[in-house]
Amino acid sequence: MTEETAGAAPGKTSYPATEADIHLIQRIIPHRYPFLLIDKVKEIVPFKSAIGVKNVTFNEPHFQGHFPGAPIMPGVTIVEAMAQASAVLVGISMDVVDRDLLVYFMGIDGCKFRRKVVPGDVLELAVTVKRGGGKIWKFDGRATVDGQLACEAEFTAMMDLRG
Repeated sequence: MTEETAGAAPGKTSYPATEADIHLIQRIIPHRYPFLLIDKVKEIVPFKSAIGVKNVTFNEPHFQGHFPGAPIMPGVTIVEAMAQASAVLVGISMDVVDRDLLVYFMGIDGCKFRRKVVPGDVLELAVTVKRGGGKIWKFDGRATVDGQLACEAEFTAMMDLRG
């Protein structure tokens, strides 16, 4: 039993969760296939950091055209996956599970790509809060595969609770 479910009624989560499976992720962010780009978030430290996990598989729709015969995960989807991991971190931190959270990019700075990400890779998305607590949050993100840096960026997002 994880801290996520320890002491919780069936189907409920006790907070703060230290990890989020796909079910909890979908209760925090509105993204769905084919644009839900994270499989779980682990090592969640509210208001500080988390690590998202993306299992990269050949059957993802972008690989049909990026690139035929040499599938490479598009860089923008790596940055989006970091943002989704960050949104889950915010959702846990602000206790907005089941509250209809939307997240909007406001800026991406210093983005660099260092390694190709291909089917079969496990992409780890380490995100750290630089500033946050209200509507506007700023993060540092580092995406790695087997400890090798694939992408890094600083990004800013606005959190919007609908309704």
